[in-house]
Amino acid sequence: MSARIVRPQTILGVLTAINFVNYVDRYLVAAVSPKFQEELGLSNAQTGFTISAFMLGYFLTSPAFGWLGDRRFAKAGGDATTIRRWLMAIGVLLWSVATAASGLAHGATSMVLARIAVGVGEASYATLAPTIIDDLAPPAKKNRWLAIFYLAIPVGSALGFLLGGVLEEHFGWRAAFFVAGGPGVALALIVPTIAEPAPRAHDDASQTRGVAALGALGRSALYVACVAGLTAYTFALGGFPAWAPKFLYEVHAMKLSVADFWFGVVTVLAGLFGTIAGAWLADRALPAQCDDETRIRRYLRFSGLATVVGVPAAALSLYTPSSTTFFVAIFVCEVALFASTSPINVVILGSVPRSLRATAMAVSIFTQHLLGDLVSPPLIGKIADVTHSLRTGMWILPVAIALAATVWLGGVRARLVREDA
Repeated sequence: MSARIVRPQTILGVLTAINFVNYVDRYLVAAVSPKFQEELGLSNAQTGFTISAFMLGYFLTSPAFGWLGDRRFAKAGGDATTIRRWLMAIGVLLWSVATAASGLAHGATSMVLARIAVGVGEASYATLAPTIIDDLAPPAKKNRWLAIFYLAIPVGSALGFLLGGVLEEHFGWRAAFFVAGGPGVALALIVPTIAEPAPRAHDDASQTRGVAALGALGRSALYVACVAGLTAYTFALGGFPAWAPKFLYEVHAMKLSVADFWFGVVTVLAGLFGTIAGAWLADRALPAQCDDETRIRRYLRFSGLATVVGVPAAALSLYTPSSTTFFVAIFVCEVALFASTSPINVVILGSVPRSLRATAMAVSIFTQHLLGDLVSPPLIGKIADVTHSLRTGMWILPVAIALAATVWLGGVRARLVREDA
């Protein structure tokens, strides 16, 4: 592997392609969940937990990947480098194999274990890939480059639903997992060929460790507000797609493959439009002469305002008796939520010292998934079991969106700490 991928735009393309496969694997499970729920005899609460189980591996291991990603290791010639590309390669390979293994499950326990392994693999990639893009992108283009990277979320998520629905209908739900696991194995072989970006100024500052690192992050109140709002946001964004196919299948009496197809179409259109428009509008809202701190605060405010729009749309999608109105409302809601995708990640990376960026991403991932989409699918399922109404269980989601918007808007004037100690 002597050849290296060194062109920044090419590296961005490779990382985006892998992120695309990441989200296909992540949301495929929701697309086929009604079928494996029936075959494996699971309750709604158990099904919800299998959907979110990958978050256990995801958030539990992300701090370790964040710590390793911030470390500098000496190499021949005396230069310092990171091992981010190797950590990501191992992670991509692990989640791909675990996705295929999900198709071998014969009960709740085996399915949960396979999904936890998926989460461990995803943790390395989701923690480290944005820091490489942050190193490569010119300061004025960070938001746009991250927007390209995060376009993989709606496109990959939508294909997860579309692919899951088609494969399940023709070959069964197990085949869907087998097919989805393949591309990641091939992509894992490409990751080690990525040239590590050269450390920028302050990246070789004294390495803050353990509790001291958490304390350094906690001193940036704006970062804390960003993560708190992102936790509520993730609660909702994890709960909706986890149960939308079942909601359409059960409440609106739609055929599962049809529900998966149209939810996938709406998600990809809303996600593409929302992510691109959000990045463009967030940049347009900046003053002509803008320092980094102003940019960070304006991005946080934009994310809060965009999320406000999603609240009534989310409520309408659950209230309406019409499936057509459901899709219209979900489209508006998803456009509003995806609009904050790249700006809010710029806030995470820009609101902390540069030497702690991977740690900041890891802490954010740990928090938002521990209290967010690890909790929401099984909680919704439990409420649905108790009340015998999936619609009742899903009413908690508009509340979570409103909380995210409130916290982000309230955090705009919070203290910001970006300097390395």
